Amino acid sequence: MRVLAAMSGGVDSAVAAARAAEAGHDVTGVHLALSPSPQQHRLGARGCCTVEDSRDAARAADVIGIPFYVWAMADEFGRDVVDDFVAEYAAGRTPNPCLRCNEKIKFEAVLDRALALGFDAVVTGHHARLSGLELRRSVDFGKDQSYVLAVLRPDQLAHAMFPLGDSTKAEVRLEAARRGLGVAEKPDSHDICFIPDGDTAGFLRKSLGEAPGDIVDAETGEVLGSHEGAYAYTIGQRRGLKLGRPAADGKPRYVLDISPVENTVRVGPAEALDVDEVVGVRPVWTNGERTEPFECVAQLRAHGQTFPATAVPDGGRWVVRLHTPARGVAAGQAVVLYEGDVVIGSATIDSARKAVATPA
Repeated sequence: MRVLAAMSGGVDSAVAAARAAEAGHDVTGVHLALSPSPQQHRLGARGCCTVEDSRDAARAADVIGIPFYVWAMADEFGRDVVDDFVAEYAAGRTPNPCLRCNEKIKFEAVLDRALALGFDAVVTGHHARLSGLELRRSVDFGKDQSYVLAVLRPDQLAHAMFPLGDSTKAEVRLEAARRGLGVAEKPDSHDICFIPDGDTAGFLRKSLGEAPGDIVDAETGEVLGSHEGAYAYTIGQRRGLKLGRPAADGKPRYVLDISPVENTVRVGPAEALDVDEVVGVRPVWTNGERTEPFECVAQLRAHGQTFPATAVPDGGRWVVRLHTPARGVAAGQAVVLYEGDVVIGSATIDSARKAVATPA
């Protein structure tokens, strides 16, 4: 096939492109220039899509022996990922920008352009497997990225290739060294790529401005402290609250609720974070739509714990009933459902609660 290899400048995408070429495909490498200021440099393992990454991708393509191009997509990335990120925090939700990037950039804008140019598929270095149109977890559970790919529709998976799903990260690095790829020991990028210094609160403050408000006790309504912007907090947060007085029982407090309208952050004990019912909206059925309740396993954050659950499709939403409580579930994240290691689909978490027990 004629395939387009998305090359970030890291080891995974370089080995994925090399494997696709070795398999006999006609491969062209492309680096996505997503930053409006590509002169910036990586800060260790933070950030990506910089001029340094572009050069690393170009060198890897040269070693593999494939054509290489750079596509400028800063406008699309800014609109569909960065602006969405800011808007979600302003609304009191906690978004996952990597998931949104896969949905809107790598497998919408890039795939659409690739198909228009006559390519058959897009190959990436994600750690996940495809069996036909079934999206599955990677064999390396610690590096599995099926969670952030669960936004993909079957028609998009039909034009996707994930060559690394049957390998561990250690095996990928050894192969990169054997192939003479200079990125073999390059550290993985982490955190949010467009906030390379890791200061999410500072980034949001620059975007949204300071908006002072109160931090209050969720049970009593007592004002315990103040904040410079409710957008800087997320459900389950413990550190950085700077409360004026300790709890009566001496235990730490956690963020339980964020209200952008009232501009308040409500805090309380850890056990108040426990939920066993999650409502997801805008579902994407990766492995066939279902209309009846079914048993599954739910994952509520990337690389997070999984929970046995019963999912109840309800029109344009899911009600996911967890068999054991989860703690610190934030609206704006994704709930991804699995059967074994097969992805059923994903939905955006709209709300989560402790269900009221039915009297016997």
